[in-house]
Parts: sequence; C-alpha cells; structure tokens
Amino acid sequence: MASEDWGARLASCADAWDLDARAREVLATYLAELQRWNRVHNLTAVRDPALLIPRHVLDSLTLRPYLQGERVLDVGTGAGLPGFILAATERERDFCLLDSAAKRIRFLRNVIGLTGLANAEAIHARIEDFHPEAPYTTVLSRAFKAPAEMLARVAHTVAPGGRVLAMLGQRRVVDDPLPAPWAYRRVDPVTIPGEVAERHVAIIERV
Repeated sequence: MASEDWGARLASCADAWDLDARAREVLATYLAELQRWNRVHNLTAVRDPALLIPRHVLDSLTLRPYLQGERVLDVGTGAGLPGFILAATERERDFCLLDSAAKRIRFLRNVIGLTGLANAEAIHARIEDFHPEAPYTTVLSRAFKAPAEMLARVAHTVAPGGRVLAMLGQRRVVDDPLPAPWAYRRVDPVTIPGEVAERHVAIIERV
C-alpha cells in the first residue's frame, strides 16, 4: 500500500480522532515503513493492511486523554506502539521509546529520521538498566500482561506525582493487588470502531 493510500485512510478518521495534517503525514510514513520493514523483520503480527490502523494507530490513540505532563516513557515500545503514534499527535510532549530489541530501535530511528519527528527518541536498553537523567511524568506500556509486574520494573522512572498507564485486554487482569505505594486511580474501558476484543486502560498512581 502506498503512503498516499495510508494518508487517505487516515483522513477518513481525522475528525473523530483529532488528527491534524502533520500527524496524518507522519503516521502515513510510519505505516508505509512498518509494512515494508515487517516483510523482513517481523515487527508486528498484524499483517493485514486493513487492520493496521484500528489495531495499532487507533488503539494507541486511546491513551491520549490520560497522558500527563511533558515527559512520556513508552516501555517495551516494540514497533513504537503506542509511543510513536502518540508522539505524532501530542507534539508538545517529549517521548522516549524504549526497547531491548535492536531491530525495533533501528526501525524507529529510521522512521523518526524520515518524518523529522523532533519530540521522539528511540533508546536501545532494558528497562532494568535504564536510568534517565530526569524521571517521567507518564510511563506507559502495552507490553506487560500484569500491571504489578510492570510497576516492579518501571517504578524508578516515574516522577513524583506521575502516573503509569497500562494497556490491558480483559478487566479481570486488575484483580491482582498492586505493590505499595501504588493503587489504581481507575480502570476505563476503551472502544475502537470495528474491533470487538475487550480493551481497558488502567491509570495507576502513588497513594
């Protein structure tokens, strides 16, 4: 699929998802590159082009209302999901895209260079070994199945007063207790047109 076709598809959901012209341009390039790289590097299991926008772009954008502050860390970003997608639309915030797989970081650095997206950087590191100069006001991930496991690994990167956003499938995942001093502020269902799989976002803060 050519990038101009991606642009047309993104334009069809621009109003509903508040995608300005610059965001659509960046995301069209991203999707074209993701499809091209995926043929060799297996960056995502989603192969059907018709599913890339709902399952990757729109799914990532469900986090926009929950972002807090100017510094955002995406842990285990993979192919830049959700961090790159959010960086394209929330350009007043700075995003760090962290992953332990070199091929994913190479892909992200390539697409950041192609798009000139100045508010995103891709870093190759394990979260346990990552010690930023300044903590993050929002830390997010959809790579962890259990929020408690996520918190055990990311707590040292969260700023005082910051929050952690965990992208989840079924809500029962949050039945397991969180380690002190963390607690769920709330757990919200999210809806994506055409997608029937259950999705939630857990907003976690220190108490």
